[in-house]
Amino acid sequence: MIKASFEALNPYHTHSFLYRQFNEFTAPYHFHPEYELTLITKGSGNRYVGNHMDVYQDGDLVLLGSNLPHCWKNEALKAGDPPVGSVVIQFGAEFLGAGFLDRPELSNIAQLLQKSSQGLRFTGKTAAEIQAQMIGMGKEENAFNRLMGLLQMLQSLAQSKEYLLLDQHGQHLRQTEGKAGRIHAVLGYIIDNYQQEILLDEAAAVVNMTSNAFCKYYKKTTGKTFIETVTDYRINYAIQQLVHSEKSISDICFSNGFGDLSHFYKLFKRKMKLSPLKYRKEFRKDL
Repeated sequence: MIKASFEALNPYHTHSFLYRQFNEFTAPYHFHPEYELTLITKGSGNRYVGNHMDVYQDGDLVLLGSNLPHCWKNEALKAGDPPVGSVVIQFGAEFLGAGFLDRPELSNIAQLLQKSSQGLRFTGKTAAEIQAQMIGMGKEENAFNRLMGLLQMLQSLAQSKEYLLLDQHGQHLRQTEGKAGRIHAVLGYIIDNYQQEILLDEAAAVVNMTSNAFCKYYKKTTGKTFIETVTDYRINYAIQQLVHSEKSISDICFSNGFGDLSHFYKLFKRKMKLSPLKYRKEFRKDL
């Protein structure tokens, strides 16, 4: 069972922030105190931020706040899709010294980092410009220029209106901080298992609770039942497959943990107001 695990990043030593390039994602659903700016340079799959799930593709640019659980899964949307490539920048709240971000000249960046507590996905010209700068940073050998480059990127992001909030319901969890760790563990279990059979007893065991106590606790903390959350993940991934693949409705149904085709149709139509087949046709009509 996956839990939202804490990640201790390598000590910075000679640098005030980490810049790394990856050819695959191997980290489980996890969190760390550092802020994280992640760019997808190639490939596709699913991105999980808090209790939000969405597809990622080339050019995907996301800023994550401190201790916001997340993971990217290597799951090609179509046969022949390239392996994943990414650039990741991670930095602490005081990467330039205690109180540095309290300076009036950096107020925009401070506000940006506050908003990142819900996860921010940047789009349009902003994403394209930051992509070029992040890739270029890998070729920059001068440490001072790299630091100035990071500050410039953060200022550009702070001034941009081209972004989407990801984990829009996560603020409720942060208001109940003592309970958030348990919920993150449960979300990790769901993320790892929603495409197969999900057992309530196993989910309850993740947080050392009885099934009855767990159901009450989960609904009180998240505003949803455990089963509603599982169904949301399954429907959201089914939507991505309907849009981005040629899989049959039946294959999508059973590969997403639904054991009955008619039940899948019923749940999908209840949430999306269209049948799976109608949704696919309507979406592709606009392409």
